[in-house]
Amino acid sequence: MDSNFLYYIFILVIIIVGVLVVKKIASCLIKSIVLVILAALLAFIYYAYFYAG
Repeated sequence: MDSNFLYYIFILVIIIVGVLVVKKIASCLIKSIVLVILAALLAFIYYAYFYAG
């Protein structure tokens, strides 16, 4: 049982470190990707709403 607990703690630490590294290194890239996805979604909604009917 102690082995499973240490495994989960290790995985949790790796996830936290991974999130922090991604936020520090690629925050601009992630923001750009989210912005492009939102723009594409808004364009899709616009065309679906105005040209569908």
